[in-house]
Amino acid sequence: MGRMGDGRASCGSLLCFFFFSFLVAIVAKDTVVPAAGRANVLFIIVDDLRTSLGCYGDHVAKTPNIDQLASKSFIFENAFAQQALCGPSRVSMLTSRRPDSTRLYDVRSYWRQAAGNYSTLPQLFKEQGYTTISLGKVFHPGIASNHTDDYPYSWTKKPYHPSTQKYKNAKVCRDATGHQAANVVCPVNVSNVPEGTLPDIQTTNQAQWLLHQFAKLQIEQPFFLALGYHKPHIPLKYPKEYKQLYSLSDVGIAPDHLVPPGLPPIAYNPWMDIRARDDVAALNVSFPYGPLPKHFQKRIRQSYYAAVSYIDAEVGRLLSVLDKTGLSRNTIIAFTSDHGWSLGEHGDWAKYSNFNVATRVPLMFFIPGLTSTSNDPDTPPLFPFLDVFNSSLTHQPPGKMAACPVELLDVFPTLVDLAGLPTIPTCPRPSFAYQVCTEGRSLAHFITGDGIPNSERFAFSQYPRPSDQPQPNSDQPALADIRFLGYSMRSPKYRYTQWVPFDPKTWKCNFSAVHASELYLLNSDPGEDHNVLAAHRPYNVSKFTKETEEIVNWASITLRRMIGESGYY
Repeated sequence: MGRMGDGRASCGSLLCFFFFSFLVAIVAKDTVVPAAGRANVLFIIVDDLRTSLGCYGDHVAKTPNIDQLASKSFIFENAFAQQALCGPSRVSMLTSRRPDSTRLYDVRSYWRQAAGNYSTLPQLFKEQGYTTISLGKVFHPGIASNHTDDYPYSWTKKPYHPSTQKYKNAKVCRDATGHQAANVVCPVNVSNVPEGTLPDIQTTNQAQWLLHQFAKLQIEQPFFLALGYHKPHIPLKYPKEYKQLYSLSDVGIAPDHLVPPGLPPIAYNPWMDIRARDDVAALNVSFPYGPLPKHFQKRIRQSYYAAVSYIDAEVGRLLSVLDKTGLSRNTIIAFTSDHGWSLGEHGDWAKYSNFNVATRVPLMFFIPGLTSTSNDPDTPPLFPFLDVFNSSLTHQPPGKMAACPVELLDVFPTLVDLAGLPTIPTCPRPSFAYQVCTEGRSLAHFITGDGIPNSERFAFSQYPRPSDQPQPNSDQPALADIRFLGYSMRSPKYRYTQWVPFDPKTWKCNFSAVHASELYLLNSDPGEDHNVLAAHRPYNVSKFTKETEEIVNWASITLRRMIGESGYY
């Protein structure tokens, strides 16, 4: 069942009956129908997906279906998450507020209670007359979304979660001796796992069925369908046949697989979630800097790429049905991730940092009739399913691209503008009292050709730490344990980061007491391996070059402006 075609998914469950009844009720209900011709929205978010895709220039990745979408989309080459952790990133993107405004740096609070009753992206579409549906992991589950995925605020009906997600950490991974364990590296025979399927396969099946119902019932009310895939989040559990796409020699190891000598200890995270897995625990890797054996580094990289190809096939199955139903001719597609993931760069095997590999994400928008001119039902299909195991597939070049830095904060106002809804205002500082506003900027005018991407744009990310040295809770400190925040500014030419004291009781930072700083000049150091400030205390400008002094001074001022006067003391 691992490799599935692009045919219509069967559905005989009570859940499907519930959805069918729900859709029929929409047609029969005396409701306000939006203006004719209003586009649907398909919002696809993938968990822990970095830019390891063919359309982003990764020559190892085999991702024909996502590449096909990219060939008909507008792509942002340098899009960045606001925090490289699922809960904070997703809430930030879906409310268009920075973590300082959502007051979510971990996964232990609900923004409506901790910060403000902010409207979300799907909530705004719902209030504008859309049917809003969530399948899979869209919001982070648990208290970060009030244990409801923010229902009923954001969604027309209760969100769908695949039944097999409860086996996420089950001991179903077999080693060479046949022993079952809870491993990081976990290729499986799908027919042998609990319920004979995997969460992302279930989610695609549900989405396919739902799209058929929308097309069959010819519902005039547009839909906002959000679909969240779980892989390649660890454990790297995927149908085992995808592993054969990548040899260990193909994936190799990261060119910068050692901890950089100039990296401040506070900037390092010890990847505790990896260490807790059975296969990694058996390696007895020293804490916190001990490297994984090179042969195991290759195995993780191999399985990450295999899991990405597995998700590519699921995206292909989804889009092929969107196409076959005719819905692709009136559906905007947004494709992105919540953050990246380090595959051994800087000696790291996780997210939890401000580096490009952790914060950079794919971001693309398909607009029928605009990014792709094939909008006629008699033309060849837009998104035929592409079997990654077909060796005759040819690479499809990406569509129009913009290289300027952008942020996941920008997704909310962009989709609002692309759908023709009333533009949402820019948030004032502070914005706790404002229900609907954005701390991002709409990218719609770049996509429609009404504007030129600004090369001087900046993207901002941040990450909390409990101490200045790596310790077991450095990856995901609880709010009460946070003592420092690392604010990072990414320009086209450099990344600058300041680590400053943070008071979790007042939610404020002290920028007058910079604890550590990093500066990476990307033209000469694209991997962010050489911190040019390593030998200097911050603001000891007598030892800086003129270029470094100008960057540090300008970036420091810009960071403070970004956070706002209310965010520091």
